Amino acid sequence: MPRYGMVIDETKCVGCYACRVACQNQNNLVATAAYNFLDEREYGTFPDVQREFQPIQCQHCDTPPCVSVCPTGASYKRADGVVLVNPTDCIGCKYCIAACPYDVRIINEKGFVEKCRFCIEFVEEGGVPACVTTCMTGVRIFGDMDDPESDISRYIAKNRHHLRRFKGTLNTKPRIYYRKA
Repeated sequence: MPRYGMVIDETKCVGCYACRVACQNQNNLVATAAYNFLDEREYGTFPDVQREFQPIQCQHCDTPPCVSVCPTGASYKRADGVVLVNPTDCIGCKYCIAACPYDVRIINEKGFVEKCRFCIEFVEEGGVPACVTTCMTGVRIFGDMDDPESDISRYIAKNRHHLRRFKGTLNTKPRIYYRKA
C-alpha cells in the first residue's frame, strides 16, 4: 500500500497562482473558492524588500484532528494516508473546519465541507495532482513516501535537514513537507 505525501519547495515558488487555478478548474470551484492558498510575506527594509510565498493546502495529516471530531465519519483517512470527506455522510456541522489548524476546508454551495483530495482520481490511475503538473517551476513533488525509488523519497532523503512541516509542533504529523531557503 502506498503512503502518499508531498514536498513543497518554497525556494522555487514565484507566486504565479497556477496551482490554485489548476485546482479550481479540476474541482469546478468558483473563483472565490479554493482548496489551496498562497501565504505571501514581505520582509526587509525599503528599498531592500523581498517577497516569499508559502503554498498551503490540506496537510493530509497522519493524526488528522478533523477526522476525530467528525460525528458522522464523513471526514476519514484512507489506508494510503489521503484524508477525504464523503459528501453523502457530511451534515455540514463544520466541526472539522473548527478542528483543522490549517484553515483549508471550505463549505460548498450545498452547505457541505470540501477540501484538497490530492486529486485522488488522477493518483489512482497513475497520475499526480493537478497542482503538481501545472507548476512551471517544479515547486511540488508528489508520490509514495514508502517507495525508496520515488522522486519524493529521494528528495526527502537528500534534503531532510532543510525540510519542515507546517505547524509541525501541533503533532498532527502532516504528510506535506516544506523546504525553505
